[in-house]
Amino acid sequence: MTAALDEARRALDHGDVPVGAVVLHDGNIVAARHNEREKTNDPTAHAEVLALRDASARLGRWRLNDCTLVVTLEPCVMCAGALLSARIGTLVYGAADLKAGATASLYNVCADPRLNHNPPVIHGVLAAESEALLQQFFRSLR
Repeated sequence: MTAALDEARRALDHGDVPVGAVVLHDGNIVAARHNEREKTNDPTAHAEVLALRDASARLGRWRLNDCTLVVTLEPCVMCAGALLSARIGTLVYGAADLKAGATASLYNVCADPRLNHNPPVIHGVLAAESEALLQQFFRSLR
């Protein structure tokens, strides 16, 4: 999770919401990204989506069932859909997102039995650190 927090801090360099994501394969980081919506003017440039793309490219496959996605903030609906489409093996995240979280807080996409993939979700890892980074960012906007 510390690598994801480091990535989240990089988003601050270009005014993006500080969310970071890493993809692990066999305990090694194969992709590490942060939000780039402001930087690229791309509404889909969330840390999770970018990290999944990079991991798939590096591993040469779209099925990431033997990988773990680690994110500082609970994924939104778009990102939850992307991690399900990638067949991610495990999701780990820090801070809950009470306004847009799609893996426990607002929705629970990863546990929906109607979907063909339901990865285990571990939440609350370094949540305080992730929340503090986000709160500091949003306070600075006010």
